[in-house]
Amino acid sequence: MKGKCFAEACVKLLFTAMGLVVCMPVFFVVTGSVMGSYDLEACLAPVFREGKGFVGWKLIPDYPTVEHYVRLLFKTPQFFVLFWNSIRMTVLILAGQLLVGVPAAWAFAVYQVRGSRILFGLYIVLMLMPFQVTMLSSYLVLNRLSLLNTQLAVILPAVFSTFPIFLTYGGFREIPAELFEAARIDGAGELYIFLRIGLPLGKGGMLSGLVLGFLEYWNMLEQPLAFLENQALWPLSLYLPQISWMQAGFAFGASVIMLLPAVFIFVIGQDYLEQGIVYAGLKG
Repeated sequence: MKGKCFAEACVKLLFTAMGLVVCMPVFFVVTGSVMGSYDLEACLAPVFREGKGFVGWKLIPDYPTVEHYVRLLFKTPQFFVLFWNSIRMTVLILAGQLLVGVPAAWAFAVYQVRGSRILFGLYIVLMLMPFQVTMLSSYLVLNRLSLLNTQLAVILPAVFSTFPIFLTYGGFREIPAELFEAARIDGAGELYIFLRIGLPLGKGGMLSGLVLGFLEYWNMLEQPLAFLENQALWPLSLYLPQISWMQAGFAFGASVIMLLPAVFIFVIGQDYLEQGIVYAGLKG
């Protein structure tokens, strides 16, 4: 009995230590955002100024300050331009995925027609392709449509992503087919079944896709770098790399503000993320 309790304590200690290691970068960003110039110089100078040694860090800054947040929120209009660019693109992408992906997932999950399995398999293959593989073909199509250097060049390809279809498909497949048959026998039409039965019972897959989609598109880098030349159209994720190390506190503050929406969405949607993991493991 004592040996079992000791083993459990060791496992808990191990996982606690791993959790602390994972959280350390976030801790550094938050504490760095409230450090004064003197503290930051003392911590970062061995690497960035002298070119040797190691970065030091303080658990509690000697001279805490909010000057970086004041400068960012009240003296940097470019930050707000890129912030709203991120909001606009992310919201439009997720709304488009709902309009396109949910009906597609419903069709794959409910209607068994010839060739549907092959087509869904093709969707899975497309989902596994990284952006680097499809970047050139997407660029050529967007150039042909005269959409390059517009936010639609980032929004439209993401709207037709296959990943939310895959997650939503898993949610719809969990609904018993007998329920649909009973509704049809009672005289319900297909649209009624979709709106009143499919959407309420399959919302877990949809919401998990929305949460994962927000976390992905809020932090996207490659798509806007490839398709947007005008920096005024960039999302906030491309603003942070433009800050030099001499503005470290300013960069830390911007990182914290950018992190807050993602943390908020993750906290309220973590239950749906678990459902999405379950649906991703289901066999169609």
